Amino acid sequence: MRKPYVLLLSLLPLLLGVLGVLGTPARAADNGSWSVYPVASKVAARPYFYLSADPGQTLTDKVAVQNKTGRPLTFRLYAADAYNTARDGGFAVRTVKERMRGVGAWARPATSRITVPGHRTVTVPFTLRVPDGAEPGDHPGAIVALDERVDPGTGRLALGVRRAVGARVYLRVGGPTLGALAVEHLRIGHHQPAMPGFGDSTATVSYTLRNTGNVTLHPKARLTARGLFGRTLLDRELTRMPSELLPGQRVRLTETWQGAPQLDRADVTLTVRAPGTRESASASFLALPWLLATLVFAAGAVTGVLLVRARRGRARRSAPARPSPRVRTTPSRPRSSPSARP
Repeated sequence: MRKPYVLLLSLLPLLLGVLGVLGTPARAADNGSWSVYPVASKVAARPYFYLSADPGQTLTDKVAVQNKTGRPLTFRLYAADAYNTARDGGFAVRTVKERMRGVGAWARPATSRITVPGHRTVTVPFTLRVPDGAEPGDHPGAIVALDERVDPGTGRLALGVRRAVGARVYLRVGGPTLGALAVEHLRIGHHQPAMPGFGDSTATVSYTLRNTGNVTLHPKARLTARGLFGRTLLDRELTRMPSELLPGQRVRLTETWQGAPQLDRADVTLTVRAPGTRESASASFLALPWLLATLVFAAGAVTGVLLVRARRGRARRSAPARPSPRVRTTPSRPRSSPSARP
C-alpha cells in the first residue's frame, strides 16, 4: 500500500543570510546543498539584489545557482513576492502557485528550468519590467530556485518535502515615499498566584505591528509599565522584533514579563519607532489575587452584616416606651333616698 504524501515547500533558507564558502558571495542564500545569489562584479560582491526603477522602466540582471553536491540537481526557477511571516515576522517568499503582485509578477528568468551539474554554477539572466502604474516605494521579493525532487518522509504518514532557496530582491520604485507604522490590538494577559508571595507572577503583552507606509521599516520597540503613585515597574527595550517590516505587512508579536506585580495597578505603554515614524499604544491591568480578593470581600460582607445587626439592636434599646392609653371612667349617678320621696 502506498503511503499518503503531503507536499511541503520549505523556504526557511530565505529567512537568514549565511556566509558563503568556496567563492560564494557573502550572505548568499544557502541550505548546504545549493545556493542562490546575485552575479557580482570583480569590484565587490552583492549580498542581495538592490534595484531601483521608475514606473515603465525595464531592468536586466543575472542570478547564479551553485550546486554544492556531487550529483546534478534540477531546479524550477521563478520570481516571487516577499512577506513577513505571522509567527515572528521573518522574511519569507510566496510559493510558485500563489498570486504575485510585485517582483513576482514583474521579473522573468530567461529560463524557468535549469539543471546544474555537481560542484558547478549556472548563471541565468532575468528581466524585470516595472509597469506604468506601479506604486512608488519598496517592493521586496526573491529569485527562487526550487528543487524539483520530492524528498520522501518516513512513518505511516510520510511528508514529501520540496526545498527552495532564493536570493532576495529589494526593488524601490521611484516616487513619493512614506515611512509609517501602527501599533494595534494591545492586550495583556496576567497570571499570578492565589496569594501574593506564594509563587511567580507573569504578564503576556501581545500586540499587532503594521507597516502602513510604502517603505521597508526596521522597527525598535520599548515596553514600560508604571504602578500606583507613578512607580516604575518595567522599562525594557524589546529584542524580539522583526528586523524588516515590509510595506503593507502586519505581524502579531508577544512579550513575556516575568516578575509582574502581584498586588498593584499597572499602566503599560508600548512605543515603536523607526526612521521617520513613532507610535505608541497603552493598556492597563489590575493585579489582585482572587483568593485574597475573595477573603477581603467575605470579611467585608460579614463585617457589614454584623454592623447592621448591632445598629438595629442599639436602635431598639434606645427607643422610648409608648405610654399606655388612659382608662376612661364612667361617672356614677346619685341614688335617691327613700325618705326623700314625697
